[in-house]
Amino acid sequence: MPHSYSGKVALVTGGASGIGRATVERMLEDGDAVVAADLNAENGERLLSELSGPSREGRLIFVRTNVAEEADIAAAVTRAVDTFGRLDKLVNNAGLGGAFGPITEIDVDDWDYTFHVLVRGVYLGVKHGARAMIARGEGGAIVNVGSVAGLYGGGGPVAYSSAKAAVINFTRSVSLELAAHRIRVDAVCPGFIRTPLALGGGAGPDLSALQPWPDRGEPRDLADVIAFLCSDGSRFMTGTDIAVDGGLTAAGAQLASAPGNTLAKGVVGVNRGSTGERSLIRRKLGRDEIRK
Repeated sequence: MPHSYSGKVALVTGGASGIGRATVERMLEDGDAVVAADLNAENGERLLSELSGPSREGRLIFVRTNVAEEADIAAAVTRAVDTFGRLDKLVNNAGLGGAFGPITEIDVDDWDYTFHVLVRGVYLGVKHGARAMIARGEGGAIVNVGSVAGLYGGGGPVAYSSAKAAVINFTRSVSLELAAHRIRVDAVCPGFIRTPLALGGGAGPDLSALQPWPDRGEPRDLADVIAFLCSDGSRFMTGTDIAVDGGLTAAGAQLASAPGNTLAKGVVGVNRGSTGERSLIRRKLGRDEIRK
C-alpha cells in the first residue's frame, strides 16, 4: 500500500542529466519527493549516490525509463503513486539531438526515432501523469520542455525543430482539456544551456554567441523556472510557453549561421544525447551536396 507523503511528489523524465538533473536537485531542495526517470542507468546510479543524503532519506527514486515506450512511462508513474501516494508535478524533459542533415538525406528511421523520443515521450508522460492526477482529484502541474528551436526556423536541425514545435502546440492544446481537472500544462523553451547534450554537439548550433545576455545559460536557470511553473505562484498560468534563452528570441538572431550548425558541417546522422546509446554520423556530404 502506498503511503501519503506530506510534501509534493514529482516525476522528472530525463532526470539523470542536464536540465533534468538540475530540476531533480531543485525539487529535492524544495522538500519534494522525486522519481527521476531516465534511460541511462549509469547516470541514474550516479544521481542517487550524489543527491541522496540524510536530509533526503527516501525522497529520491530512480527508474530506468524509455520515454518512447508506454509501458515504461506507465510504470514510472505507478512507481511514484505506489511509493508516495500520489503525483503532483510532472516534468517531461527527456530529450536528444536526434536526426540531423539536409532533409533530402535524413534517414526515415532517424526521423521517426527523433519524434518518438521528443513528441511521443511527452504525449505518453502527459497521458499517464494526467490519469494519476485526475484519479486523486486535487489537480497538478505539468511542464513540457520545448526549445527556442520550436519557435522559429534555424534554431536546430529540421527534425529537432519540428518535434519541439509539436511539443509547444501540444502543450497549448492539452492544457485546454486538462484545465477542468485543475491540471496546469506549460512549456519552457531553453536557448543554449550548458548541458552534456548541448556541449556534446547536441541539438544544434551553439547559440550563446548570438544571445544578448552575457552569461551562458546553466541547467539551474531552467530548473528554477520549472519549479516556479510547478508551484502555487503560477496558479493562474496554463497553456503558456516561456523562453529561457538570455534574450535570444528577442534579438531575432540569424540562427542558421551559428557555430556548430550541422548543415554547415556537411554531415548526416542521428544524435542520441545522454541516453547511453551511441550517436551516429551516417556520412559526410561533398561540397556539391551541401550547396544544393
